[in-house]
Amino acid sequence: MIHHSLRVLTLFVVMTITQMCSSTQNTTTESSFMNIIPKPQSVEILTGAFVFDTENTFSIQGALSNQIFFEEFLGSLIPGLIRSTTGSADIKLQVLQETDLPVEGYSLQVTPAGIQIIAGDESGLFYGIQTLRQLLPDSVEKQNISIRGHSIQSAVIQDYPRFGWRGMHLDVSRHFFQVDFVKRYIDMIAFHKMNVFHWHLTDDNGWRLEIKQYPKLTEICAWRVDREDQDWRKWSPIKPGEQSTYGGFYTQEEVREIIAYAAERQITVIPEIEMPGHSSEIFAAYPGLSCKGDLLPVRPGSYWPNEDILCAGNDSVFTFLENIIDEVVELFPAEYIHIGGDEAAKKHWKTCPKCQARIKAEHLADEHELQSWFIQKMERYIQSKGKRIIGWDEILEGGLAADATVMSWRGEAGGVAAAQAGHNVIMTPSSHVYFDHYQGNPETEPQAIGGDSPIQKVYSYEPIPAELAANEHKYVLGAQANLWTEFVKTTDHAEYMVLPRMTALSEVLWSAPEQRDWVDFQARLQYLLPRFKALEWNYRDLDQDEASSE
Repeated sequence: MIHHSLRVLTLFVVMTITQMCSSTQNTTTESSFMNIIPKPQSVEILTGAFVFDTENTFSIQGALSNQIFFEEFLGSLIPGLIRSTTGSADIKLQVLQETDLPVEGYSLQVTPAGIQIIAGDESGLFYGIQTLRQLLPDSVEKQNISIRGHSIQSAVIQDYPRFGWRGMHLDVSRHFFQVDFVKRYIDMIAFHKMNVFHWHLTDDNGWRLEIKQYPKLTEICAWRVDREDQDWRKWSPIKPGEQSTYGGFYTQEEVREIIAYAAERQITVIPEIEMPGHSSEIFAAYPGLSCKGDLLPVRPGSYWPNEDILCAGNDSVFTFLENIIDEVVELFPAEYIHIGGDEAAKKHWKTCPKCQARIKAEHLADEHELQSWFIQKMERYIQSKGKRIIGWDEILEGGLAADATVMSWRGEAGGVAAAQAGHNVIMTPSSHVYFDHYQGNPETEPQAIGGDSPIQKVYSYEPIPAELAANEHKYVLGAQANLWTEFVKTTDHAEYMVLPRMTALSEVLWSAPEQRDWVDFQARLQYLLPRFKALEWNYRDLDQDEASSE
Protein backbone atom coordinates (compact mmCIF):
# COMPACT_ATOMS: atom_id res chain seq x y z
CA MET A 1 0.00 0.00 0.00
CA ILE A 2 2.86 2.41 0.87
CA HIS A 3 4.63 1.59 -2.40
CA HIS A 4 1.39 2.17 -4.32
CA SER A 5 0.83 5.55 -2.61
CA LEU A 6 4.38 6.69 -3.39
CA ARG A 7 3.96 5.71 -7.03
CA VAL A 8 0.70 7.65 -7.26
CA LEU A 9 2.32 10.68 -5.59
CA THR A 10 5.29 10.53 -7.96
CA LEU A 11 3.01 10.33 -10.97
CA PHE A 12 0.89 13.20 -9.62
CA VAL A 13 3.92 15.47 -9.27
CA VAL A 14 5.32 14.60 -12.71
CA MET A 15 1.93 14.90 -14.38
CA THR A 16 1.19 18.20 -12.66
CA ILE A 17 4.44 19.68 -13.97
CA THR A 18 3.71 18.26 -17.41
CA GLN A 19 0.20 19.66 -17.47
CA MET A 20 1.45 23.07 -16.36
CA CYS A 21 3.83 23.07 -19.32
CA SER A 22 1.19 21.94 -21.78
CA SER A 23 -1.58 24.22 -20.51
CA THR A 24 0.09 27.32 -21.93
CA GLN A 25 -0.49 27.14 -25.66
CA ASN A 26 2.16 29.69 -26.54
CA THR A 27 5.13 27.93 -24.93
CA THR A 28 6.85 24.63 -25.61
CA THR A 29 9.61 24.08 -23.09
CA GLU A 30 12.32 21.46 -22.70
CA SER A 31 9.76 19.14 -21.07
CA SER A 32 7.88 18.83 -24.38
CA PHE A 33 10.87 17.08 -25.91
CA MET A 34 10.92 14.78 -22.90
CA ASN A 35 7.23 13.91 -23.46
CA ILE A 36 7.49 12.63 -27.03
CA ILE A 37 6.08 9.13 -27.64
CA PRO A 38 7.68 6.94 -28.81
CA LYS A 39 10.74 8.25 -27.04
CA PRO A 40 13.44 9.39 -29.52
CA GLN A 41 16.83 7.71 -29.52
CA SER A 42 18.56 10.96 -28.49
CA VAL A 43 17.57 14.53 -27.62
CA GLU A 44 20.04 17.38 -27.09
CA ILE A 45 18.55 20.55 -25.64
CA LEU A 46 20.11 23.83 -26.81
CA THR A 47 19.65 27.47 -25.88
CA GLY A 48 17.03 29.68 -27.46
CA ALA A 49 13.74 28.87 -29.14
CA PHE A 50 11.91 29.13 -32.44
CA VAL A 51 8.74 31.24 -32.34
CA PHE A 52 5.93 30.88 -34.88
CA ASP A 53 4.56 33.93 -36.66
CA THR A 54 1.24 34.52 -38.42
CA GLU A 55 2.76 33.28 -41.66
CA ASN A 56 5.67 30.87 -41.77
CA THR A 57 7.51 29.60 -44.80
CA PHE A 58 8.58 26.10 -45.74
CA SER A 59 10.70 24.37 -48.35
CA ILE A 60 11.08 20.75 -49.43
CA GLN A 61 14.29 19.49 -51.00
CA GLY A 62 15.02 16.09 -52.47
CA ALA A 63 13.06 13.59 -54.56
CA LEU A 64 9.68 12.75 -53.04
CA SER A 65 7.16 10.45 -54.70
CA ASN A 66 4.28 12.46 -53.26
CA GLN A 67 5.44 15.95 -52.41
CA ILE A 68 1.89 17.32 -52.52
CA PHE A 69 0.86 15.07 -49.61
CA PHE A 70 3.77 16.29 -47.47
CA GLU A 71 2.89 19.90 -48.24
CA GLU A 72 -0.77 19.39 -47.39
CA PHE A 73 -0.06 17.37 -44.24
CA LEU A 74 2.39 19.95 -42.90
CA GLY A 75 0.00 22.74 -43.87
CA SER A 76 -2.83 21.06 -41.95
CA LEU A 77 -0.71 21.25 -38.78
CA ILE A 78 0.60 24.81 -39.23
CA PRO A 79 -2.04 27.27 -40.47
CA GLY A 80 -0.77 30.05 -42.73
CA LEU A 81 2.21 28.05 -43.93
CA ILE A 82 3.41 29.17 -47.36
CA ARG A 83 6.08 27.89 -49.73
CA SER A 84 9.34 29.82 -49.73
CA THR A 85 10.37 31.35 -53.04
CA THR A 86 13.68 32.77 -51.85
CA GLY A 87 15.58 29.61 -50.91
CA SER A 88 15.39 30.35 -47.20
CA ALA A 89 12.53 29.03 -45.05
CA ASP A 90 11.37 28.77 -41.45
CA ILE A 91 10.71 25.05 -41.85
CA LYS A 92 12.94 22.99 -44.11
CA LEU A 93 12.27 19.38 -45.09
CA GLN A 94 15.06 17.53 -46.84
CA VAL A 95 15.54 14.00 -48.16
CA LEU A 96 19.20 13.20 -48.75
CA GLN A 97 20.36 10.34 -50.95
CA GLU A 98 23.59 10.09 -48.98
CA THR A 99 23.16 10.17 -45.23
CA ASP A 100 24.34 8.33 -42.14
CA LEU A 101 20.77 8.13 -40.86
CA PRO A 102 19.35 4.59 -40.61
CA VAL A 103 16.37 3.52 -42.71
CA GLU A 104 13.23 5.36 -41.48
CA GLY A 105 15.44 7.59 -39.33
CA TYR A 106 15.41 11.37 -39.17
CA SER A 107 17.14 14.35 -37.63
CA LEU A 108 15.03 17.22 -36.30
CA GLN A 109 16.87 20.44 -35.51
CA VAL A 110 15.25 23.47 -33.90
CA THR A 111 17.07 26.81 -33.64
CA PRO A 112 15.81 30.37 -33.23
CA ALA A 113 16.19 30.68 -37.01
CA GLY A 114 13.93 27.77 -37.87
CA ILE A 115 13.17 24.05 -37.93
CA GLN A 116 14.88 21.51 -40.17
CA ILE A 117 13.96 17.85 -40.66
CA ILE A 118 16.47 15.72 -42.56
CA ALA A 119 15.95 12.09 -43.56
CA GLY A 120 17.35 9.55 -45.96
CA ASP A 121 13.89 8.44 -47.12
CA GLU A 122 10.29 9.62 -47.14
CA SER A 123 9.40 7.46 -44.15
CA GLY A 124 11.98 9.19 -41.99
CA LEU A 125 10.75 12.57 -43.17
CA PHE A 126 7.17 11.64 -42.28
CA TYR A 127 8.19 10.43 -38.81
CA GLY A 128 10.12 13.65 -38.25
CA ILE A 129 6.93 15.57 -39.00
CA GLN A 130 5.03 13.37 -36.54
CA THR A 131 7.55 14.32 -33.86
CA LEU A 132 7.16 18.00 -34.74
CA ARG A 133 3.41 17.47 -34.45
CA GLN A 134 3.77 16.51 -30.79
CA LEU A 135 5.74 19.72 -30.17
CA LEU A 136 2.84 21.81 -31.45
CA PRO A 137 -0.27 22.66 -29.40
CA ASP A 138 -3.09 20.11 -29.29
CA SER A 139 -5.26 22.70 -31.03
CA VAL A 140 -3.51 22.06 -34.37
CA GLU A 141 -5.47 18.82 -34.61
CA LYS A 142 -8.64 20.86 -35.13
CA GLN A 143 -7.03 22.78 -38.03
CA ASN A 144 -7.09 26.44 -39.00
CA ILE A 145 -6.26 27.57 -35.48
CA SER A 146 -3.39 30.04 -35.37
CA ILE A 147 -0.28 29.06 -33.41
CA ARG A 148 1.28 32.50 -33.66
CA GLY A 149 3.56 33.06 -30.66
CA HIS A 150 3.97 29.35 -29.95
CA SER A 151 7.62 28.58 -29.27
CA ILE A 152 9.69 25.41 -29.48
CA GLN A 153 12.87 25.08 -27.47
CA SER A 154 16.03 24.76 -29.55
CA ALA A 155 17.16 21.14 -29.69
CA VAL A 156 18.51 18.38 -31.89
CA ILE A 157 16.79 14.99 -32.15
CA GLN A 158 18.45 12.00 -33.76
CA ASP A 159 15.92 9.24 -34.12
CA TYR A 160 15.20 5.92 -35.83
CA PRO A 161 13.15 2.79 -35.11
CA ARG A 162 14.44 -0.31 -33.36
CA PHE A 163 12.35 -2.71 -35.49
CA GLY A 164 11.35 -2.63 -39.14
CA TRP A 165 7.95 -4.29 -38.58
CA ARG A 166 5.72 -2.18 -36.35
CA GLY A 167 2.23 -3.41 -37.00
CA MET A 168 -1.45 -3.21 -36.14
CA HIS A 169 -4.07 -5.73 -37.21
CA LEU A 170 -7.80 -5.28 -37.73
CA ASP A 171 -10.34 -8.08 -38.14
CA VAL A 172 -13.16 -6.93 -40.42
CA SER A 173 -14.76 -10.37 -40.87
CA ARG A 174 -16.38 -10.73 -37.45
CA HIS A 175 -17.60 -7.15 -37.65
CA PHE A 176 -17.40 -5.03 -40.79
CA PHE A 177 -15.98 -1.51 -40.66
CA GLN A 178 -16.57 1.09 -43.35
CA VAL A 179 -13.82 2.68 -45.44
CA ASP A 180 -13.84 5.91 -43.40
CA PHE A 181 -13.02 4.04 -40.22
CA VAL A 182 -10.30 1.97 -41.88
CA LYS A 183 -8.66 5.26 -42.88
CA ARG A 184 -9.10 6.60 -39.36
CA TYR A 185 -7.44 3.43 -38.01
CA ILE A 186 -4.57 4.00 -40.43
CA ASP A 187 -4.27 7.58 -39.12
CA MET A 188 -3.79 6.16 -35.61
CA ILE A 189 -1.13 3.77 -36.85
CA ALA A 190 0.68 6.59 -38.64
CA PHE A 191 0.53 8.90 -35.63
CA HIS A 192 2.41 6.27 -33.63
CA LYS A 193 5.15 5.86 -36.27
CA MET A 194 4.00 2.32 -36.96
CA ASN A 195 4.28 1.07 -40.52
CA VAL A 196 2.17 -2.07 -41.13
CA PHE A 197 -1.60 -2.47 -41.36
CA HIS A 198 -2.53 -6.18 -41.29
CA TRP A 199 -6.00 -6.38 -42.81
CA HIS A 200 -7.84 -9.58 -41.83
CA LEU A 201 -10.26 -9.72 -44.75
CA THR A 202 -11.71 -13.24 -44.68
CA ASP A 203 -12.93 -15.63 -41.99
CA ASP A 204 -15.87 -17.83 -41.05
CA ASN A 205 -18.13 -14.84 -40.38
CA GLY A 206 -17.77 -13.02 -43.68
CA TRP A 207 -15.70 -12.57 -46.85
CA ARG A 208 -14.85 -8.87 -47.27
CA LEU A 209 -12.84 -8.53 -50.50
CA GLU A 210 -14.32 -8.17 -53.99
CA ILE A 211 -12.98 -10.89 -56.29
CA LYS A 212 -14.28 -10.29 -59.79
CA GLN A 213 -13.88 -13.89 -60.95
CA TYR A 214 -16.00 -15.11 -58.01
CA PRO A 215 -18.80 -12.54 -57.49
CA LYS A 216 -20.70 -14.84 -55.11
CA LEU A 217 -17.97 -14.27 -52.52
CA THR A 218 -19.37 -10.78 -51.98
CA GLU A 219 -22.94 -11.38 -53.12
CA ILE A 220 -23.44 -14.26 -50.67
CA CYS A 221 -20.38 -14.93 -48.48
CA ALA A 222 -20.11 -11.33 -47.25
CA TRP A 223 -23.52 -11.45 -45.55
CA ARG A 224 -25.02 -13.28 -42.58
CA VAL A 225 -28.28 -13.27 -40.67
CA ASP A 226 -28.40 -10.55 -38.04
CA ARG A 227 -27.67 -11.76 -34.50
CA GLU A 228 -26.06 -8.53 -33.31
CA ASP A 229 -28.43 -8.32 -30.34
CA GLN A 230 -27.28 -11.72 -29.04
CA ASP A 231 -24.21 -13.01 -27.26
CA TRP A 232 -21.54 -13.95 -29.83
CA ARG A 233 -21.19 -17.43 -28.37
CA LYS A 234 -24.93 -18.09 -27.93
CA TRP A 235 -26.54 -17.07 -31.21
CA SER A 236 -29.92 -18.59 -31.98
CA PRO A 237 -30.39 -20.99 -34.92
CA ILE A 238 -30.94 -19.61 -38.39
CA LYS A 239 -34.59 -19.83 -39.40
CA PRO A 240 -35.69 -21.35 -42.73
CA GLY A 241 -35.82 -18.64 -45.38
CA GLU A 242 -34.25 -16.02 -43.12
CA GLN A 243 -32.44 -13.31 -45.08
CA SER A 244 -28.81 -12.41 -44.53
CA THR A 245 -28.71 -8.67 -43.86
CA TYR A 246 -25.58 -8.04 -41.79
CA GLY A 247 -22.19 -7.62 -43.45
CA GLY A 248 -20.45 -5.77 -46.22
CA PHE A 249 -17.34 -5.83 -48.37
CA TYR A 250 -14.72 -3.60 -49.93
CA THR A 251 -14.77 -3.07 -53.66
CA GLN A 252 -11.44 -3.28 -55.44
CA GLU A 253 -11.63 0.45 -56.04
CA GLU A 254 -12.07 1.04 -52.29
CA VAL A 255 -9.13 -1.26 -51.58
CA ARG A 256 -6.92 0.76 -53.94
CA GLU A 257 -8.09 3.94 -52.24
CA ILE A 258 -7.17 2.61 -48.80
CA ILE A 259 -3.80 1.29 -49.98
CA ALA A 260 -2.96 4.69 -51.50
CA TYR A 261 -4.08 6.46 -48.31
CA ALA A 262 -1.86 4.19 -46.23
CA ALA A 263 1.12 4.54 -48.58
CA GLU A 264 1.05 8.33 -48.23
CA ARG A 265 1.42 7.73 -44.50
CA GLN A 266 4.30 5.27 -44.97
CA ILE A 267 2.16 2.25 -44.08
CA THR A 268 2.20 -1.09 -45.90
CA VAL A 269 -1.12 -2.91 -46.12
CA ILE A 270 -0.82 -6.69 -45.70
CA PRO A 271 -3.92 -8.63 -46.83
CA GLU A 272 -4.87 -11.86 -45.09
CA ILE A 273 -6.74 -14.54 -47.04
CA GLU A 274 -7.39 -17.45 -44.66
CA MET A 275 -6.59 -21.01 -45.75
CA PRO A 276 -7.21 -23.88 -45.28
CA GLY A 277 -9.17 -23.21 -42.06
CA HIS A 278 -11.37 -20.28 -41.05
CA SER A 279 -12.88 -20.58 -44.50
CA SER A 280 -16.41 -21.91 -43.93
CA GLU A 281 -18.02 -18.69 -45.21
CA ILE A 282 -16.90 -19.77 -48.69
CA PHE A 283 -19.20 -22.80 -48.52
CA ALA A 284 -22.28 -20.56 -48.45
CA ALA A 285 -21.68 -20.12 -52.19
CA TYR A 286 -19.12 -22.74 -53.20
CA PRO A 287 -19.90 -25.87 -51.13
CA GLY A 288 -17.98 -28.16 -53.49
CA LEU A 289 -14.70 -26.78 -52.14
CA SER A 290 -15.27 -28.45 -48.76
CA CYS A 291 -14.75 -32.10 -47.94
CA LYS A 292 -18.44 -32.80 -47.29
CA GLY A 293 -19.88 -30.63 -50.07
CA ASP A 294 -22.68 -29.26 -47.87
CA LEU A 295 -24.16 -25.82 -48.51
CA LEU A 296 -23.49 -23.95 -45.25
CA PRO A 297 -24.71 -20.55 -44.03
CA VAL A 298 -22.28 -17.84 -43.03
CA ARG A 299 -22.09 -18.08 -39.26
CA PRO A 300 -23.62 -15.11 -37.40
CA GLY A 301 -21.49 -15.78 -34.32
CA SER A 302 -18.98 -18.16 -32.81
CA TYR A 303 -18.06 -21.22 -34.87
CA TRP A 304 -15.82 -23.52 -32.89
CA PRO A 305 -14.23 -25.87 -33.59
CA ASN A 306 -14.22 -24.71 -37.20
CA GLU A 307 -14.36 -28.18 -38.73
CA ASP A 308 -15.49 -27.13 -42.21
CA ILE A 309 -12.28 -26.21 -44.01
CA LEU A 310 -11.03 -26.27 -47.58
CA CYS A 311 -10.53 -29.76 -48.98
CA ALA A 312 -6.82 -30.44 -49.46
CA GLY A 313 -7.51 -33.33 -51.81
CA ASN A 314 -9.61 -31.34 -54.27
CA ASP A 315 -7.65 -29.79 -57.17
CA SER A 316 -10.50 -27.30 -57.70
CA VAL A 317 -9.62 -25.74 -54.33
CA PHE A 318 -6.19 -24.75 -55.60
CA THR A 319 -7.56 -23.40 -58.87
CA PHE A 320 -9.99 -21.31 -56.81
CA LEU A 321 -7.28 -20.01 -54.46
CA GLU A 322 -4.81 -19.32 -57.24
CA ASN A 323 -7.40 -17.28 -59.13
CA ILE A 324 -8.06 -15.29 -55.96
CA ILE A 325 -4.33 -14.75 -55.43
CA ASP A 326 -4.06 -13.46 -59.02
CA GLU A 327 -6.42 -10.61 -58.14
CA VAL A 328 -4.93 -10.04 -54.69
CA VAL A 329 -1.40 -9.56 -56.02
CA GLU A 330 -2.70 -7.04 -58.56
CA LEU A 331 -4.42 -5.07 -55.80
CA PHE A 332 -1.82 -5.13 -53.03
CA PRO A 333 1.74 -3.91 -53.76
CA ALA A 334 3.06 -5.27 -50.44
CA GLU A 335 5.84 -7.85 -50.47
CA TYR A 336 3.78 -10.23 -48.32
CA ILE A 337 0.45 -12.01 -48.43
CA HIS A 338 -0.78 -13.50 -45.16
CA ILE A 339 -2.37 -16.90 -45.75
CA GLY A 340 -3.57 -17.62 -42.20
CA GLY A 341 -2.97 -21.32 -41.58
CA ASP A 342 -4.22 -21.30 -37.99
CA GLU A 343 -6.73 -23.43 -36.15
CA ALA A 344 -7.49 -25.73 -39.08
CA ALA A 345 -9.46 -28.61 -37.52
CA LYS A 346 -8.66 -31.70 -39.59
CA LYS A 347 -11.63 -33.86 -38.60
CA HIS A 348 -13.05 -34.02 -42.12
CA TRP A 349 -9.62 -34.50 -43.72
CA LYS A 350 -9.28 -37.72 -41.72
CA THR A 351 -12.38 -39.22 -43.32
CA CYS A 352 -12.31 -37.48 -46.72
CA PRO A 353 -11.36 -39.94 -49.52
CA LYS A 354 -9.76 -37.16 -51.58
CA CYS A 355 -7.62 -35.93 -48.67
CA GLN A 356 -6.54 -39.45 -47.78
CA ALA A 357 -5.68 -40.12 -51.41
CA ARG A 358 -3.57 -36.95 -51.42
CA ILE A 359 -1.70 -38.08 -48.31
CA LYS A 360 -0.92 -41.39 -49.98
CA ALA A 361 0.04 -39.89 -53.35
CA GLU A 362 2.37 -37.31 -51.80
CA HIS A 363 3.86 -39.80 -49.32
CA LEU A 364 2.78 -37.74 -46.31
CA ALA A 365 2.72 -39.08 -42.77
CA ASP A 366 -0.55 -37.57 -41.58
CA GLU A 367 -2.98 -34.65 -41.78
CA HIS A 368 -0.42 -32.26 -40.23
CA GLU A 369 1.94 -32.96 -43.10
CA LEU A 370 -1.01 -32.54 -45.45
CA GLN A 371 -1.50 -29.01 -44.15
CA SER A 372 2.21 -28.34 -44.62
CA TRP A 373 1.93 -29.67 -48.20
CA PHE A 374 -1.09 -27.38 -48.72
CA ILE A 375 0.79 -24.31 -47.45
CA GLN A 376 3.93 -25.13 -49.44
CA LYS A 377 1.92 -25.56 -52.63
CA MET A 378 0.31 -22.16 -52.12
CA GLU A 379 3.67 -20.64 -51.22
CA ARG A 380 5.15 -21.77 -54.53
CA TYR A 381 2.29 -20.17 -56.42
CA ILE A 382 2.49 -16.93 -54.44
CA GLN A 383 6.25 -16.83 -54.97
CA SER A 384 5.69 -17.23 -58.69
CA LYS A 385 3.77 -13.95 -58.47
CA GLY A 386 6.73 -12.20 -56.84
CA LYS A 387 5.30 -12.31 -53.31
CA ARG A 388 6.18 -14.02 -50.04
CA ILE A 389 3.88 -15.62 -47.47
CA ILE A 390 3.25 -15.03 -43.78
CA GLY A 391 1.32 -17.54 -41.70
CA TRP A 392 0.28 -18.00 -38.10
CA ASP A 393 2.59 -20.29 -36.16
CA GLU A 394 0.52 -23.41 -36.93
CA ILE A 395 2.22 -23.46 -40.34
CA LEU A 396 5.20 -24.93 -38.48
CA GLU A 397 3.26 -28.15 -37.96
CA GLY A 398 4.27 -30.83 -40.43
CA GLY A 399 7.19 -28.80 -41.75
CA LEU A 400 7.63 -25.12 -42.57
CA ALA A 401 7.47 -23.80 -46.12
CA ALA A 402 10.89 -22.76 -47.44
CA ASP A 403 10.58 -18.95 -47.39
CA ALA A 404 7.66 -18.51 -45.02
CA THR A 405 7.59 -15.86 -42.30
CA VAL A 406 5.98 -17.00 -39.07
CA MET A 407 3.64 -14.81 -37.05
CA SER A 408 3.95 -16.21 -33.54
CA TRP A 409 0.68 -15.84 -31.63
CA ARG A 410 0.47 -18.88 -29.33
CA GLY A 411 3.13 -17.47 -27.05
CA GLU A 412 6.71 -17.25 -28.29
CA ALA A 413 7.54 -20.93 -28.90
CA GLY A 414 6.64 -20.81 -32.59
CA GLY A 415 8.69 -17.68 -33.12
CA VAL A 416 11.66 -19.16 -31.33
CA ALA A 417 11.52 -22.37 -33.37
CA ALA A 418 11.22 -20.47 -36.64
CA ALA A 419 14.05 -18.06 -35.86
CA GLN A 420 16.32 -20.89 -34.76
CA ALA A 421 15.62 -22.53 -38.13
CA GLY A 422 16.58 -19.33 -39.95
CA HIS A 423 13.08 -18.03 -40.74
CA ASN A 424 11.85 -14.49 -40.27
CA VAL A 425 9.45 -13.98 -37.39
CA ILE A 426 6.88 -11.40 -36.34
CA MET A 427 6.02 -11.62 -32.65
CA THR A 428 2.38 -11.22 -31.71
CA PRO A 429 1.79 -13.34 -28.59
CA SER A 430 -1.77 -13.34 -27.32
CA SER A 431 -0.43 -12.95 -23.78
CA HIS A 432 0.68 -9.35 -24.38
CA VAL A 433 -0.57 -7.89 -27.66
CA TYR A 434 -4.05 -9.23 -28.27
CA PHE A 435 -6.08 -6.05 -27.95
CA ASP A 436 -9.38 -7.94 -27.89
CA HIS A 437 -8.44 -8.91 -24.32
CA TYR A 438 -9.57 -7.00 -21.26
CA GLN A 439 -7.37 -4.11 -20.17
CA GLY A 440 -8.92 -3.70 -16.75
CA ASN A 441 -11.58 -5.13 -14.45
CA PRO A 442 -14.03 -7.14 -16.62
CA GLU A 443 -16.88 -5.97 -14.38
CA THR A 444 -16.34 -2.34 -15.41
CA GLU A 445 -14.80 -2.70 -18.89
CA PRO A 446 -16.63 -3.03 -22.21
CA GLN A 447 -17.07 -6.65 -23.22
CA ALA A 448 -13.98 -8.44 -24.48
CA ILE A 449 -13.26 -12.01 -25.56
CA GLY A 450 -11.41 -12.68 -22.29
CA GLY A 451 -7.76 -12.57 -21.33
CA ASP A 452 -5.87 -9.88 -19.47
CA SER A 453 -3.67 -7.39 -21.33
CA PRO A 454 -3.50 -4.10 -19.41
CA ILE A 455 -1.37 -1.34 -20.86
CA GLN A 456 1.48 -1.94 -18.40
CA LYS A 457 1.71 -5.54 -19.61
CA VAL A 458 1.85 -4.35 -23.22
CA TYR A 459 4.58 -1.88 -22.32
CA SER A 460 6.58 -4.61 -20.59
CA TYR A 461 6.75 -6.79 -23.68
CA GLU A 462 10.18 -7.57 -25.16
CA PRO A 463 9.87 -8.76 -28.78
CA ILE A 464 13.18 -10.65 -28.87
CA PRO A 465 12.71 -13.88 -26.88
CA ALA A 466 15.38 -14.63 -24.29
CA GLU A 467 15.88 -18.11 -25.79
CA LEU A 468 17.36 -16.71 -28.99
CA ALA A 469 21.11 -16.43 -29.42
CA ALA A 470 22.53 -13.06 -30.45
CA ASN A 471 23.02 -14.18 -34.06
CA GLU A 472 19.33 -15.17 -34.23
CA HIS A 473 17.96 -11.77 -33.19
CA LYS A 474 18.07 -10.61 -36.81
CA TYR A 475 15.22 -12.96 -37.70
CA VAL A 476 12.79 -11.08 -35.44
CA LEU A 477 11.43 -8.45 -37.82
CA GLY A 478 9.37 -6.84 -35.08
CA ALA A 479 5.92 -7.26 -33.60
CA GLN A 480 2.31 -6.21 -33.93
CA ALA A 481 -0.91 -6.09 -31.95
CA ASN A 482 -4.08 -7.82 -33.11
CA LEU A 483 -7.64 -6.60 -32.74
CA TRP A 484 -10.05 -9.48 -33.25
CA THR A 485 -13.61 -8.20 -33.28
CA GLU A 486 -15.95 -10.95 -32.11
CA PHE A 487 -17.10 -8.62 -29.31
CA VAL A 488 -16.11 -5.32 -30.93
CA LYS A 489 -19.15 -4.15 -32.88
CA THR A 490 -18.63 -0.40 -33.13
CA THR A 491 -15.89 2.00 -34.14
CA ASP A 492 -15.90 3.62 -30.69
CA HIS A 493 -15.33 0.23 -29.09
CA ALA A 494 -12.54 -0.56 -31.54
CA GLU A 495 -10.75 2.71 -30.73
CA TYR A 496 -11.16 2.12 -27.01
CA MET A 497 -9.57 -1.31 -27.30
CA VAL A 498 -6.47 -0.07 -29.12
CA LEU A 499 -5.87 3.32 -27.48
CA PRO A 500 -3.64 3.86 -25.64
CA ARG A 501 -2.31 0.28 -25.75
CA MET A 502 -1.15 1.04 -29.29
CA THR A 503 0.82 3.94 -27.81
CA ALA A 504 2.61 1.59 -25.42
CA LEU A 505 3.45 -0.87 -28.18
CA SER A 506 4.73 1.91 -30.43
CA GLU A 507 7.43 2.71 -27.89
CA VAL A 508 8.28 -0.97 -27.43
CA LEU A 509 8.91 -1.25 -31.17
CA TRP A 510 10.57 2.12 -31.80
CA SER A 511 12.65 3.11 -28.80
CA ALA A 512 15.80 1.52 -27.38
CA PRO A 513 14.95 -1.00 -24.63
CA GLU A 514 17.11 0.78 -22.06
CA GLN A 515 15.03 3.94 -22.54
CA ARG A 516 11.80 2.33 -21.47
CA ASP A 517 10.50 3.16 -18.00
CA TRP A 518 6.89 2.52 -17.01
CA VAL A 519 6.47 5.43 -14.58
CA ASP A 520 8.06 7.84 -17.05
CA PHE A 521 5.85 6.53 -19.86
CA GLN A 522 2.70 7.03 -17.77
CA ALA A 523 3.61 10.66 -17.20
CA ARG A 524 4.34 11.24 -20.88
CA LEU A 525 1.11 9.51 -21.86
CA GLN A 526 -0.90 11.94 -19.75
CA TYR A 527 0.66 14.71 -21.83
CA LEU A 528 -0.41 12.94 -25.04
CA LEU A 529 -4.01 12.01 -24.18
CA PRO A 530 -5.39 15.55 -24.64
CA ARG A 531 -4.20 15.31 -28.25
CA PHE A 532 -6.26 12.14 -28.67
CA LYS A 533 -9.21 14.09 -27.32
CA ALA A 534 -8.59 16.90 -29.79
CA LEU A 535 -8.51 14.31 -32.58
CA GLU A 536 -11.81 12.92 -31.24
CA TRP A 537 -10.28 9.48 -30.84
CA ASN A 538 -11.97 7.35 -28.22
CA TYR A 539 -9.46 6.04 -25.70
CA ARG A 540 -9.23 4.41 -22.32
CA ASP A 541 -8.07 6.86 -19.66
CA LEU A 542 -5.45 5.67 -17.18
CA ASP A 543 -7.55 7.17 -14.38
CA GLN A 544 -9.83 4.15 -14.74
CA ASP A 545 -7.07 1.93 -13.36
CA GLU A 546 -6.80 4.03 -10.22
CA ALA A 547 -10.57 4.13 -9.80
CA SER A 548 -10.93 0.36 -10.17
CA SER A 549 -8.17 -0.30 -7.61
CA GLU A 550 -9.79 1.76 -4.86
